[in-house]
Amino acid sequence: MDEHPLLIEDYPSGKLPLRIALVTETYPPEINGVAMTLGRMVEGLRARGHFVQLVRPRQSPTDAPIAADKLTRGVPIPSYPGLKMGLPAKRILARLWREQRPDLVHVATEGPLGWSAIAAARLLKLPVSSDFHTKFDHYSRHYGFAWLKRPITAYLRKFHNSTDLSLVPTESLRQELLRQAYQNIEVLARGVDRQLYHPGRRSQALRANWGVYDDDLAVINVGRMAAEKNLPLVIRAFAAIRARVPRARLIFVGDGPERARLQQTHPEHVYCGMRSGEELACHYASADLFLFPSLTETFGNVTLEALASGLCVVAYRHAAAAELIRDGDNGVLAEAGDESDFIAAALLTAAADRETLAHMRSRAVASIADHDWEHIHDNFARILGQIVHSRLRTHQAEKGVILATESSR
Repeated sequence: MDEHPLLIEDYPSGKLPLRIALVTETYPPEINGVAMTLGRMVEGLRARGHFVQLVRPRQSPTDAPIAADKLTRGVPIPSYPGLKMGLPAKRILARLWREQRPDLVHVATEGPLGWSAIAAARLLKLPVSSDFHTKFDHYSRHYGFAWLKRPITAYLRKFHNSTDLSLVPTESLRQELLRQAYQNIEVLARGVDRQLYHPGRRSQALRANWGVYDDDLAVINVGRMAAEKNLPLVIRAFAAIRARVPRARLIFVGDGPERARLQQTHPEHVYCGMRSGEELACHYASADLFLFPSLTETFGNVTLEALASGLCVVAYRHAAAAELIRDGDNGVLAEAGDESDFIAAALLTAAADRETLAHMRSRAVASIADHDWEHIHDNFARILGQIVHSRLRTHQAEKGVILATESSR
């Protein structure tokens, strides 16, 4: 096997170009928080001169690799139409990385493909980093396999502890994982495109299409319409709001397995389906109040997007909301898991006078001014560079010991 292409003295600061193999089961044009975040991260790395080779499952018969990317076999994920879980590919990846040796392997998702990528990287003595994007152990109770929570938790811990470093989006999640015996955890926050998401995209025409006029209150929820998002609590919280503010309207933006049921049982609400890009940004900015009661998020990109769009956010004291929302200033927080507290927080916010709500919405925009993607990209590149640099130091030290031993014989 060839020697590592970089010398330790060549990479002291994390600024030289890296060859990165990024392994993921989801990627744009798929629409979900993980895919959109990874798309941003890859763009940021490439813009800084780093070479990124994507390894992901083939999502359709017409899906074709770009440049040096590698598509692998996958199987459909239940309740996630259009997405596939990658199958193990250790031999394929080991052969690929022998021929095109990366400086580092970054594993973004924890499926069989990711596990085999870690195994292949270890075989080739490559440094490996990982992302903790999704609390799959928390999802188990929403999909009828709560009995698997313990083995899933053990698997995730073993998965991430097999890498040199795992990246999480919040300090609270880092502390939670450390308490669960995870090792080598570092925080890499998320950013928001403030040129895309901003209050200036507010549309009176869109509000009228929703049946919202003048000072009427538009309450919105954005995201995948699935069991783990706790949408029944959105419905109940809005019912309390509607009793106090009769002209309020509830708007759902997104799609998923729960949409048909909700649309049948609650046809009085507005269902906009999946939106993206400027259209999504316009939907955010045209609302007034954002309800987000999910407890399965590791971050919740929608929280950042809603704040950037000038919405007052009501959420649990959890994930990104716990770190981004200042209770009573740019939003309102409820104690995690306390449904009565969430409903009370939503009602309190919705019933506030126009001036108070307008103040909170303006504070929302100002509060995320430093969550710029460029800063996040710089940090990501720096962290990956440090992992490579550390591995090179270890490699050089081991080589020195071997040479010293041989010369003493």
